[in-house]
Amino acid sequence: MHIMLVPGNQNADVHSEIWYPWITEQLKTIGVKFIAKNMPDADLARKEYWLPFIEEQLEEDEDSILIGNSYGAVAALRFADTHKLQGIILVSVCHTDLGDKHEKASHYFDESWQWDKIKQNVKWIVQFHSLNDPYIPIKEARYVAKKLNTEYQEYPNQGHFSSDVGKKEFPELLDVLKKKLNKK
Repeated sequence: MHIMLVPGNQNADVHSEIWYPWITEQLKTIGVKFIAKNMPDADLARKEYWLPFIEEQLEEDEDSILIGNSYGAVAALRFADTHKLQGIILVSVCHTDLGDKHEKASHYFDESWQWDKIKQNVKWIVQFHSLNDPYIPIKEARYVAKKLNTEYQEYPNQGHFSSDVGKKEFPELLDVLKKKLNKK
């Protein structure tokens, strides 16, 4: 089993930004193989670079779990269109390009979402979103939750679960992983 962090776009550094180093250390202590690497084409996060990179890291392991944050959550969903996974954790996900040219350039939104296919390919999906996310409106997250019947956790004041609220730890995420992995 592999667990892979797929960070947000715009050059997010998995070794130093927000809660990424914290979750990396926490998962090491419970003995799971955790992949946290900076993504290619980090600024635009284009599908044609990110999806093959994810596939290469997971080595076709159907028991893998993706933790997708923001654009990483969108990439995780697109990956699940065509790959079987144990689970996905979506943090601040959207399903549209939000009317933004930069987001549209990623090509994740060029095709219709295959919601039923994603549900068939993934055993479980947990989702985190906040009412005060400054980038992704709550209606985006609620739409994804409804389409995928996710285990949905909504918070009043976690922003984008990132530097906008100084998020350096994410115990709720760790608790979900421990529960799903049957780790104490």
